[in-house]
Amino acid sequence: MAQIIAIANQKGGVGKTTTAVNLAASLAVLKKRVLLVDMDSQGNATMGSGIQKNDLLYSITDVLLGEVSIENAITKAEVGYKVLGANRDLSGVELAIAEQEGREFILRNALQEVEKNFDYIIVDCAPSLSLITVNALAAVEGVIIPMQCEYYALEGLADLTQTIDRIQQALNPELQIIGVVRTMYDARNALTRDVSAELEQYFGKKLYDTVVPRNVRLAEAPAHGLPIIYFEKSSKGAIAYLNLAAELLKKSKVKKGNKA
Repeated sequence: MAQIIAIANQKGGVGKTTTAVNLAASLAVLKKRVLLVDMDSQGNATMGSGIQKNDLLYSITDVLLGEVSIENAITKAEVGYKVLGANRDLSGVELAIAEQEGREFILRNALQEVEKNFDYIIVDCAPSLSLITVNALAAVEGVIIPMQCEYYALEGLADLTQTIDRIQQALNPELQIIGVVRTMYDARNALTRDVSAELEQYFGKKLYDTVVPRNVRLAEAPAHGLPIIYFEKSSKGAIAYLNLAAELLKKSKVKKGNKA
């Protein structure tokens, strides 16, 4: 059965979608069966995977509305993993399902139909707390938080941890923060180092050793519809996300061993 992970942060511009796309691609390169679920109406994770969001025959919107099965809505990307894509149609779904019984669990129920086909399901969340994001957090077992090491990022982190606690208590007892990854990292910056030290103190072993540096090639890759490993595999960004994927696999193996 798949390990289902949300990439989430209520603050935008922290490398959330970049992390979702490149973690999915790196896991696929490491021979894992991966599904990337785009839960953001901007559709950036879809586009970053080389899929035209406006050309989708079916999208996550159709799945949430119950108009098509999840298997029929999944698209195979040319970059080694599969995608349940999104586009602007997703922005109207919240009103459509607002009065529906069990509305918070639509994604969870859908993923149960396909999770046996994957090793990892990565869910890219929108940077806002909406019913769509609640659906995502109710469906996963863990959250990876991309964090830019700056002052305002720490403020947003408090809001996100409170949100995760509330959803854990009300909807998903298994939900937990499984990791925090430092993104857009510049070790020359004193504030970056200070915030990084605070994260180490607060999160301990949940803070990934891997840091994702500021990297021009990493920023350019989405414009080409490619994860960084396919755009410039020797870049610092590509190496960082491969290391992050390897670190995730190692922690997953330890977790499975503890369960046994």
